[in-house]
Amino acid sequence: MRKKITVNDIMQKNYSYFLAEPIGKGFHPDFRPELTPKQMLELGVFGGKYMTDCKREFPESWFEKAKLCHEFHDPKLNYFRINASQPLSYWIEKGWIYKEDPRGWFQWYCRYYMGRRCPDDLRQIKRWKAFKRHIGQIKKSCKKMDLSCRKKQRQALLHWAYDSRKI
Repeated sequence: MRKKITVNDIMQKNYSYFLAEPIGKGFHPDFRPELTPKQMLELGVFGGKYMTDCKREFPESWFEKAKLCHEFHDPKLNYFRINASQPLSYWIEKGWIYKEDPRGWFQWYCRYYMGRRCPDDLRQIKRWKAFKRHIGQIKKSCKKMDLSCRKKQRQALLHWAYDSRKI
């Protein structure tokens, strides 16, 4: 029997989904993220503000070393210590938010990683693949492993589960 997850946090009340795959398994063949949600949270993404009220939905281990700030978005918590985010209102305005994932792509990824599969999967995977173009820009403009070059793009790549520390 598939496990049912029920979400009750600031942005969703009584939202439920089922896990169709084992955690971290059964990914679409075109989707090969370089970082897990746990690794992303430990490195520092989204100014630490992203996942502060929904810890019950995900494994405790994801939050043991996560860089989080309950009060506000703090770019100093990001791996590259720079703000590489647009506010959620911008994403909503652009129509990029799927109704079941009101926090955006990273929420979708966390749930996908947990084993949820939903009608929005192919669109999100397509968006993830399109973001890879930033890797080419870093390779073209920066010396290999120069983490001080294009820090905003590198941080943005971390937000999309690409490990820009290896470029």
